[in-house]
Amino acid sequence: MSAQIQLVECPRDAMQGWKTFIPTALKAEYLNALLQVGFDELDFGSFVSPRAIPQLADTATVLSMLDLSATRSKLLAIIANTRGGEEAARYPQIAKLGFPFSISETFQMRNTNKTIAQSVAQVDEILQLCAKSGKELVVYISMGFGNPYGDEYSAEIAIKWVSELARMGVRTIAMSDTVGVAKPDTISYIYKKLIPAFPGLQIGAHFHSHPLSWKEKIDSAWQSGCTRFDAALKGIGGCPMAEDELVGNIATEHILDWCDERGIAHDLNREAFGRAMTIANRVFVTHDQPLH
Repeated sequence: MSAQIQLVECPRDAMQGWKTFIPTALKAEYLNALLQVGFDELDFGSFVSPRAIPQLADTATVLSMLDLSATRSKLLAIIANTRGGEEAARYPQIAKLGFPFSISETFQMRNTNKTIAQSVAQVDEILQLCAKSGKELVVYISMGFGNPYGDEYSAEIAIKWVSELARMGVRTIAMSDTVGVAKPDTISYIYKKLIPAFPGLQIGAHFHSHPLSWKEKIDSAWQSGCTRFDAALKGIGGCPMAEDELVGNIATEHILDWCDERGIAHDLNREAFGRAMTIANRVFVTHDQPLH
């Protein structure tokens, strides 16, 4: 067996753009099932304005319904600003705060209504908040592999921002293919540059992908030294701001099959995974939204 993979399950990313409201009790049932699988982290909820993400307005209530007594998974909550960070930091069950930092000025305004410069200031404030509350900050470099909005992009720009965030004190960064434009050569170039240059950082991959191109992205990142991957059961999700229904998360079940094919170790409980998948079939039910 080769090196062990770290898997971050992202039900929050799957649920946030779902068109019909998922009942709070069903969310909690699903998350409790996922907690038994053994993921390294569970991106479970959001402390973003309910006006922006109404699906996750019940995150605090869902959190109170979770059984964390027999799980190794750490809870991660997404925030979009310091206010959200302050709210999330009140909950000792939450280990990590996730902040989307776009290197596209256009997308950062669309996603968080802030410029890149303002977002740098937010990162600094959130880092201070994390230090006081015992949380860890995970920064997502959105548009990390390309920019369809016309803003300047190059792999060197992405690498420069990782360097800047590391200098500020960020220790976990997920390079994010927000709109599914990453190409294998760009992925390989970025990870081969970043991972040797920043041995003190954990640098992961949060890929959104069209259904037929997920494997080449995972292959390119893994072969270039990346061992931390975000995924979601059934490949559902993606960013609601991206406005492309075919660009969802990479399906966790695909990654597990990929691991088996390549002899890559993981500690997930397959029986618990099967139970979670059964519940996912109840969570994500609709006649007008495709399953990716």
